[in-house]
Amino acid sequence: MMKTIGLIGGMSWESTVTYYQVINETIKQQLGGLHSAKCILYSVDFDEIEKYQSSGEWNKSAYVLTEAARALERAGADFIVICTNTMHKVAPEISKKISIPILHIADMTAIELKKSNIKKVGLLGTKYTMQQEFYKDVLKSNGIDVMIPNCSDIETVNHIIYDELCVGVVSKQSKDKYLRIISELSKNGAEGIILGCTEIGLLVKQSDTDVPLFDTTLIHAKRAALQALE
Repeated sequence: MMKTIGLIGGMSWESTVTYYQVINETIKQQLGGLHSAKCILYSVDFDEIEKYQSSGEWNKSAYVLTEAARALERAGADFIVICTNTMHKVAPEISKKISIPILHIADMTAIELKKSNIKKVGLLGTKYTMQQEFYKDVLKSNGIDVMIPNCSDIETVNHIIYDELCVGVVSKQSKDKYLRIISELSKNGAEGIILGCTEIGLLVKQSDTDVPLFDTTLIHAKRAALQALE
């Protein structure tokens, strides 16, 4: 019996598209035929969420996403997938208000890192994901050391996410900047790089670099599909 996945998307919708595609492709690979995923999508207005992020009003964004999660639970979802890395900052608050589990993106990424025997990893994402502890702590609790770029590069990575990737702009110039930052993290000891924002995979692919990349969007979406089949 296939479980129903509750997706909280729209942060941004550009990467939510990838979630829907990968989840359904994975179900098809596993079951064959005309099979596709049972899922319910609650897509939020990212402009509202981003304003709460930038003003530090995480309690307000937690409320919005909690209401989304509760709506998905009422609609019949068996578990929740938050289709963004940064908003896992409020995952503990959401969990308290629902009775179904949240499939945490950092936990799923840690599983893949361990499979590849990665002990030290570079983390790219929004400045919140890179600088705050909510995401890094999950990796550290799995025995993985986390490196982040220098202050200037953090601003570069963050700017490209919000001002370009979230609005569908993919440029070679920005890709080159990311590849330089990835290369520097690798030189400084990172055995792999987490693409820890669901938009980064739109810009950088494994074929662009020899450094092992862990695209959290692909990892999370695939795990969601497999969880639905367990």
